[in-house]
Amino acid sequence: MRIGLAALVISLAAMAPTPARAATPLLDYVGQCVPFAREASGIEIYGDAWTWWDGANGKYNRGHAPKAGSVIVFAKSAKLRLGHVAVVSRIVDDRVVMLTHANWSRVNGERGHAEQDVTLYDVSRDNDWSEVKVWYRDVDGLGGSIYPVDGFIYPAGAPASGISSRNPDYVGALIDAYVPGAGSTR
Repeated sequence: MRIGLAALVISLAAMAPTPARAATPLLDYVGQCVPFAREASGIEIYGDAWTWWDGANGKYNRGHAPKAGSVIVFAKSAKLRLGHVAVVSRIVDDRVVMLTHANWSRVNGERGHAEQDVTLYDVSRDNDWSEVKVWYRDVDGLGGSIYPVDGFIYPAGAPASGISSRNPDYVGALIDAYVPGAGSTR
């Protein structure tokens, strides 16, 4: 039985394995902070960001000291009705860390984009990370708002690759954090 060349090519193409779709880099993400933090950290918690702190109880270790790869949980507040979660990408000093997160600043005029190595400054009186300021792209510096924080959730495994750049701007982070008045609380 003779098979036509076209039919043979179609049959072989159908049997050939399809190439794996190229994985989208983590920083190309556009969406809410919760799915981004879950993917970047490996912490399997669902629900609004403010629910993560209680959701981690008994499932993950929690604390009040930042560690690279941990998820910081911003409490529900008037400015953050659903809270916020972000992954600590680098420790700069005892009051400054860098975050990688999504849906904070506007990028090209819209929210939802991922941002890498964003400055987070502890402005709490007792240096306990209970109140922070976050770098905000729209003002090219630390925003004026102070946000309450529940704490940090520590993942069981390693975070996704790409949460920190190879050469983050530590100098920029420190300048952002230590500008006059940046550390004053309400």
